[in-house]
Amino acid sequence: MDFWSRLLSPLSAGTSRQDQAKDPAKRLHRFEKEYGNLLSTWRSSTNLSRDSDAAETLEIRLQELTNILSDESRRPLPHPCIQYASIKQIYVPIGKIATTSYNEWIIKEAVLLFATLIESEEEAFVENDTFSTSLTNLLVRITGANSVRLGLDTESRVVELAFNITTKIRLDPDILPAWFKVQQPAPPPDGHGRGRAAFAGLTQRADFPLFYILMDYIHHEGKVGDFARTGLLYIIEAASSSALLEQWIVESDLSTLMATGLGALYSQLSRKLVIDHPSHDLPPILALSDYQHPTSSYEIVSSCSAEFKSHLETFLSHLLFWQDVLNHCRSVEVKSTLLEHFQVIFLQQLLYPSLLESSDIDGGSSVAVLTYLRRILESLDHPDMINLILHYLLALPDMGPSEERESSSISDARLRKSMDLATMMAERSDDAATPLLFNLVDLILACLRSRNQQTIHVTLQLVSAILKRHHRYAIITLLKTELLPRDASERTVGAHEQEIDYLMSLAGSIGGSDNLDDVYANVLKDTMSRLESHPCSLKIVAPRVSTNNRELPAIPDTPLGVPRGVRTHTLRVDDPLLNAMLDLLRTFFINPVETNLSVSETVVDLACCGYMRIDGWFARSPKTYSFADEEAADDVTDATSVASDGPESLSAALEARRGPRDAEAERLEAVDRCRRRPLWSQDAAPRLLRVLQALCDQVESYKMSIPRFEELLQQRREAFETADAMLDNPPPAHRPTPPPQMTPERPSMDEMLRTGSPPRPSAIEGIAQRLLSEMGTPSRSASPKGHRDQSRSPGALTPGTASSGAMEMMTPKAIRVPPRDFPIHHTDPGRSGSDAIRSLSPSSARSARSARSEAVFGQDERKRDSSAASQASSHAAVDQSILARRVGLPDDKLKPIALHLDRKPASGAAVTLDAGEEMEAGPEVNDADISLTALEGAEVDEEAASAGEIKVSVSHIITNVIIFQSFLLELASLMQVRAGMFDELRYV
Repeated sequence: MDFWSRLLSPLSAGTSRQDQAKDPAKRLHRFEKEYGNLLSTWRSSTNLSRDSDAAETLEIRLQELTNILSDESRRPLPHPCIQYASIKQIYVPIGKIATTSYNEWIIKEAVLLFATLIESEEEAFVENDTFSTSLTNLLVRITGANSVRLGLDTESRVVELAFNITTKIRLDPDILPAWFKVQQPAPPPDGHGRGRAAFAGLTQRADFPLFYILMDYIHHEGKVGDFARTGLLYIIEAASSSALLEQWIVESDLSTLMATGLGALYSQLSRKLVIDHPSHDLPPILALSDYQHPTSSYEIVSSCSAEFKSHLETFLSHLLFWQDVLNHCRSVEVKSTLLEHFQVIFLQQLLYPSLLESSDIDGGSSVAVLTYLRRILESLDHPDMINLILHYLLALPDMGPSEERESSSISDARLRKSMDLATMMAERSDDAATPLLFNLVDLILACLRSRNQQTIHVTLQLVSAILKRHHRYAIITLLKTELLPRDASERTVGAHEQEIDYLMSLAGSIGGSDNLDDVYANVLKDTMSRLESHPCSLKIVAPRVSTNNRELPAIPDTPLGVPRGVRTHTLRVDDPLLNAMLDLLRTFFINPVETNLSVSETVVDLACCGYMRIDGWFARSPKTYSFADEEAADDVTDATSVASDGPESLSAALEARRGPRDAEAERLEAVDRCRRRPLWSQDAAPRLLRVLQALCDQVESYKMSIPRFEELLQQRREAFETADAMLDNPPPAHRPTPPPQMTPERPSMDEMLRTGSPPRPSAIEGIAQRLLSEMGTPSRSASPKGHRDQSRSPGALTPGTASSGAMEMMTPKAIRVPPRDFPIHHTDPGRSGSDAIRSLSPSSARSARSARSEAVFGQDERKRDSSAASQASSHAAVDQSILARRVGLPDDKLKPIALHLDRKPASGAAVTLDAGEEMEAGPEVNDADISLTALEGAEVDEEAASAGEIKVSVSHIITNVIIFQSFLLELASLMQVRAGMFDELRYV
């Protein structure tokens, strides 16, 4: 182009391509040219895998074609390039180029071009048989075993393209025939003797290649797996609108592949496991106990391992994919086929054998399988899957025969599939054990008697998960219950208040907390939320009639809802699970902290169900009430027999006996009788309450035998409160500031709680020392802090003063040096002291006398501070030695705590001890006595350890005492909230 041409059209050289893009004709011309060059390059190259120049040219041409199509789809009509691509079927040679190139970059550009054509939503590409055949052939070839290895980005684009197709099939089921084509007729109805080949699936991959492409990627992580699983869900959802596809899915190996894939992921999980916590993030409640990190090895994997967490997360995600498939599947036959394969291949062949072969003496196999089962039950909420798992593992009786359905080709196909599955499994398992011989209940009860504390811990967690989420299955299997008649007597309000006072008195006898009422109020709120959210409480708590006198929608009766066909029941006193947990409670203070947390949680879960009455095993049975006046007891018994039908029946009975005039008086007398408190008999109390009383007696024994037990208990409670506050409100970013040199260097509370507990008993000593240095000893009257505050003069130097001033306060010589503004008058050396003083002015003399008195006072103060510092150091050392002592359970020689429970206390008065039986706080000893006692205890510990008695540190005992007190408050709140929420009390 010459100078004059450029002058006439100055922008023509730089905007020629933009003009072509705006002009449909020029855009089409450019598209045809690029497509022609593409075909020319392809035909001229004999081997693209070796001809790098030709491969690069093809990649560039494909990229140009994709850019033109993408740009045109965003412009207004007409779209001649898209029409040209549809008429000329350019996707056919492009698909061949990509499949024969074995070049990832060419494959990637070809996939992008197909995706651009589908997203254009013109010319009905997704409905075209030729387009679908070309694309499926491309996808099959590039994802097959002999194809080039694709990168993650290319693999993601391939699966995303398949997902986009399933999205369009879901929106428009008429698109399905272009992608799903049965290649052979349906199999004959006779399905006997077809062997293993028939079990693998009667269908072929060529019938629905897109389906199998997605199946190959459902186990992948990240975007690839998400696209594949969601696309497969859309195909299964589309089966409800196509009977042919529904039958094809039933006869395909979808259920087989999904079940074997789940089994493969389960097999990747470690067979042996130990439950551990990271050293850098150890919970404070474990750090302040005798917690030791369990030993892991090549075979025994720690639960903190990143690899283990990844494997478990992958397994649970695929399990949730099973649940999503069942939720999206509207076909009963497809759902039944999936569940049947889930039971036979996964439950019978993998999960149950792993439970049967587990043991707690081979390094943690019981810990592993029980943990996996708990995570499975906590992750799932689909009724059919939960019912299948628990129905099989608990060996529940099979349901009655289902209603016969009309025979169809789909049901016949499922029947043939079931027969093939049964034949194959019969060949594999000749004399395999079944849950009829050893079920999950047997395993749980055996593990609760284990000597491995981790086995007990994870078993209790499993029981808690079943009780909280699937209580209906535990009623007739895990728990021994008995039904209550409709006219069963109810607890009286007086007995209820007496039992609440009993639990609160036990909690108060431990002491150490001044705000027990505030703590209990918070526990009440938590218990209320817990009971309201329990699945068995839905129909009890939900209102029955709305405000406009119309019935509310019925609450569905699912495995997560109210137990079907189960009436109000109670727990038998000989229940093995209850007694196993009570046996664990007996050794509460020497148990590991994790075991105590689990057993207390399980006991509370046992009493959260609204259909479970607590009479007889938690609270006293009304049949055991006895009163000081036998006549009053007879009256209450008579009132009990007529109160089951309500106040109206009671009034009618009283009128028949006394006449209409005395009906109201008799009613008031009945109210008073229900408010009376029965005589408290420890023998008539349930075993749970007796165990709680025994534990409180043990606490009293510890108070008398361990010096400064209550002070150490209060310090530990304050440490936990500080840790909770720090977890709820993390401190801001720390700014480095020079620490005051007056105070000796020590770690902060945050550092103390972050350091954790090394697996040696000496860690408890270090934590105790840091705890005491941070929290101080507020209960000691002669504490260093209090002594310094009381004795220091107003002008004394504070710890925040500069280091030079602090050193001056610590040296007597510096104290005698007068201040800088003091008027100094030189005197003769021969003069006496009085003459020297008289030579000063009156004001100077007064200042000198003041300085001298201050010097004398400073010496006394220094002595007191020095003694206080040494005393604080000795106290910290003594407390550390006390916390490090190892003790066992008391010998039960202490007289039990006697409480006033037969009479109702006055309003606002706390329940006190009987006269003459006040708790002794232990002898008051000095530091030397404490040190001697600690040393003597250490010698006794060695002798007891040689005899085989279990010993734990005093620090461990203190932590468990705090857990026990919280457990008592939780039990009291549970009993109180149940009474109001489930209407369990009788007031008349």
